[in-house]
Amino acid sequence: MDAHEQGALKRGYRFIAGVDEAGRGPLAGPVVAAAVIFSSLPLNVGIKDSKALSPLQRKTILLDIYREALAIGIGVVWMEEIETTNILAASLKAMTHAVKKLNPSPDFILIDGQFPLNISIPQLPVIKGDAKSVSIAAASIVAKTVRISRYFSIIRFY
Repeated sequence: MDAHEQGALKRGYRFIAGVDEAGRGPLAGPVVAAAVIFSSLPLNVGIKDSKALSPLQRKTILLDIYREALAIGIGVVWMEEIETTNILAASLKAMTHAVKKLNPSPDFILIDGQFPLNISIPQLPVIKGDAKSVSIAAASIVAKTVRISRYFSIIRFY
């Protein structure tokens, strides 16, 4: 599941970010994207597409991701903006925000899906990337966990 990362490393890239979003399917709530850079490929072999994990598995693996990640960035686009553009544009914007929050900045990006980001960093869109790239899978786990915890904790108080 790390062939895309290995390929980028062989081409000389050092800071490879995987990017994914959560919230494109639901009818309500924000789109949350995450970008994850590992300093070396993670040891947790349980990292896979967040949709294939139970909530408890995601929370357990999330702790490993935060321990092993060199950098994690989060981007959020709220419902009001989604309604004025469209869900695809909102997803790409959330992903771009997540990438821009990474420190160090990535020198290569693996993106879940078929569309590139509007950012001047070399990148590779990977269809079904959350099942093909450990970095994208880690980002999917972070995005889904953050979206669920933040969104549902916010609406509880209204």
